[in-house]
Amino acid sequence: MSEHLLVFPDRETAEDVAAELAHEGFSEVRVVREALAGEDDLDDHEWAVHVVEEMVADESGPVESGLRDRFSALAEEHGGWYEPDPTARA
Repeated sequence: MSEHLLVFPDRETAEDVAAELAHEGFSEVRVVREALAGEDDLDDHEWAVHVVEEMVADESGPVESGLRDRFSALAEEHGGWYEPDPTARA
């Protein structure tokens, strides 16, 4: 299993990217609201697209590397950033 997090400054962009990835057939794609760590302002949030792909068995293999490159470019294209290890954010 492979997990990824693409973070965007607004909900509309996150929803558009999520729809695109769901259409591509990833196992699980969902939009989540991310509070910025250490921020005092409760209104200061970012929107993230959490992607899970069940079919990736080797997280160090070429498929995983290709996914990371794809998601990184997609996030940058839409003014966001890519977190390759979303479990580290918890």
